[in-house]
Amino acid sequence: MASHDSEFLKNFWIPNHILVSDSKVDDEIEGDGPKCPVLVFVNSKSGGQLGGELLKTYRAVLKDKQVFDLGEETPDKVLSRIYANLENLKVQGDRLAISTMERLRLIVAGGDGTAGWLLGVVCDLKLSHSPPIATVPLGTGNNLPFAFGWGKKNPGTDEQSVLSFLNQVMKAKEMKIDNWHLLMRMKAPKHGTCDPIAPLELPHSLHAFHRVSETDELNIEGCHTFRGGFWNYFSMGMDAQVSYAFHSERKLHPEKFKNQLVNQSTYAKLGCTQGWFMASLFHPPSRNIAHMGKVKVMKTAGQWEDLEIPSSIRSIVCLNLPSFSGGLNPWGTPNRKKQRDRDFTPPYVDDGLIEVVGFRDAWHGLVLLAPNGHGTRLAQAKRIRFEFHKGAADHTFMRIDGEPWKQPLPVDDDTVLVEISHHGQVNMLATYESKSKSVYDPSSPHHNGAEEDDDEDSLADEFRKFGAAETFKIPDELFRPYMYLYMVASINCITYLLNSSSIMSANMVPGFSVFRVTKMRVRFNEVYENLP
Repeated sequence: MASHDSEFLKNFWIPNHILVSDSKVDDEIEGDGPKCPVLVFVNSKSGGQLGGELLKTYRAVLKDKQVFDLGEETPDKVLSRIYANLENLKVQGDRLAISTMERLRLIVAGGDGTAGWLLGVVCDLKLSHSPPIATVPLGTGNNLPFAFGWGKKNPGTDEQSVLSFLNQVMKAKEMKIDNWHLLMRMKAPKHGTCDPIAPLELPHSLHAFHRVSETDELNIEGCHTFRGGFWNYFSMGMDAQVSYAFHSERKLHPEKFKNQLVNQSTYAKLGCTQGWFMASLFHPPSRNIAHMGKVKVMKTAGQWEDLEIPSSIRSIVCLNLPSFSGGLNPWGTPNRKKQRDRDFTPPYVDDGLIEVVGFRDAWHGLVLLAPNGHGTRLAQAKRIRFEFHKGAADHTFMRIDGEPWKQPLPVDDDTVLVEISHHGQVNMLATYESKSKSVYDPSSPHHNGAEEDDDEDSLADEFRKFGAAETFKIPDELFRPYMYLYMVASINCITYLLNSSSIMSANMVPGFSVFRVTKMRVRFNEVYENLP
């Protein structure tokens, strides 16, 4: 390692006695400690081989006791131990411990679920000086890193890439982010269980979503009560169903998911096989959000009001950050005319409000790729509650911060509810290219008159042209995976029509035949197999 790199890294090295339990004050160390002390948490299983390689590089440039593999030690145990030592040294008057506690920053490398895990731990521990957190994008969607300017592409794992990231961490600004609490309650079923069914094993973000104990104040006799939390989004419906299929496939065949682009392409392919592109045919109306139950929102403290959900909405997303499904913004910036009519504001990450957006199907979701595209804005609220109709469905699919699960519902219960409420804040680190905005930031949209979204109907008209419209442009980094999705969907739709018993002749689909579509499939599969 070059000498100038060593001098730079001194900004991050934490004195040894601070990292070791029951240490004594070290008076021999001069100065007031590192400028930017860091603790690094790496999910070595994230990003294929990238997680393990990144772990080795961080351990090479920092001290071993500053870098932790989440597969070996959980963040709550690490932080509890180190903060207990910091508090002990602080009582002894250790100036290095005091400055380290005030300047400490955390780095977490993994997917959105891993990042949410660490955020939840920091929030729950209620540390005397809560450290801000930077996120390294090692997942597939990487919504959390993207929202705060850390990018969404998997990073380099070499020494220079790590040094560059550490430099960004040192220069980053602090922002607060809202935390949201999720409560689900239902009568204990007469037969079976209603515990969440995860894809083969429980994801990290679902560790916090569990049935409460009998001594918990939220517990009600005769009911099953579950609680959890999220930072980015909660969704329910078809989008969560596709995500569940993707995670199940990845758990069964991890060797096929070593490349971020291939992961995104597989996700798109599953969106087609799950019927997300032909939802009106594959998704029964009884599974649409409005048919499954009532939705209520609280805009003013103590006052619940019914929220009207269009009957065509098959997926509902409750958003905290302006980053969903790989960096897309379903809420956008509301049009001023709509603001006067419906009192919507731009999305802020620290305003105590959650944005509620609906989608009809995947075609509706692709509108987000257009400039100023957005989903169906339904509400901004302090709290939201879903009350399921008795027997409306025996299960549904849910997802928090990228991690899905299948949720069984008792068919003989008319009191099943899911409620989301505000649950404090935590500090994040953001670059100056951050997409997330604070309600207190003078550069935020409502302070400087940001560009407004187009009306949703006019956007839909432009989208029907799909590429003929001058305003429609897919971002370069999304072009290949989303064109893949579009091509697969088109072929699947045509195949379905040709195979449908209601179509007596292939001549009813002009320009296509079963033979021709089969050739298209063979050629397309050849292209897919050669994707990097």
